[in-house]
Amino acid sequence: MSSTPNVTRATGDGIAWMASASTYPRSTLALWEERPDAPVVLPCGTAFDVVSAPAVFGRRMLDRLWDEGPGSGPVAVFRGRVLLFTAPGTAQRLPSLLAWEEWGSTRADAVPPLLCHGPGDAVTVPPLTTGDASGSARWLVAPDTRHPWLPGPEIALWAAVRAARAAVRISIFPPADQDAKVYDVSRRR
Repeated sequence: MSSTPNVTRATGDGIAWMASASTYPRSTLALWEERPDAPVVLPCGTAFDVVSAPAVFGRRMLDRLWDEGPGSGPVAVFRGRVLLFTAPGTAQRLPSLLAWEEWGSTRADAVPPLLCHGPGDAVTVPPLTTGDASGSARWLVAPDTRHPWLPGPEIALWAAVRAARAAVRISIFPPADQDAKVYDVSRRR
């Protein structure tokens, strides 16, 4: 069983933090007061960056963060992707860390591409007070404080590597040659 918290509604402090990412925070707060069930597009790079992963792999990363690591900041699901809210600067640093780990060079099914959104990018966040009935836009871990702890690039890398290892057991031995002749040497004279 996963220890990931099930916090699907944002608190007032969490809403204020999300609005602080906007160029016009008061307008964003006014929109949410008028339409609390509306998703909103927010810029990345000042209050947070976002690491976007395919739904299943992103959920594995989230489980690693909560089961074996320090936990996470806010996490949303939108259009089949998990959006991990990370510390500003993660979008610039994480791709080079992934390249150093040779991310995506082998085992393509278990190691999906991760999208990093930082300065100049924007993401759609689900409604802060209610969940989408279809489940296409919702919070897995909703924002609940004005100063959330957000994982940095090293922790996001750690979670991705752990999730990939859990998905596929990697052996240091090359695969056996299926056409090779095998001799039973245990019966030597």
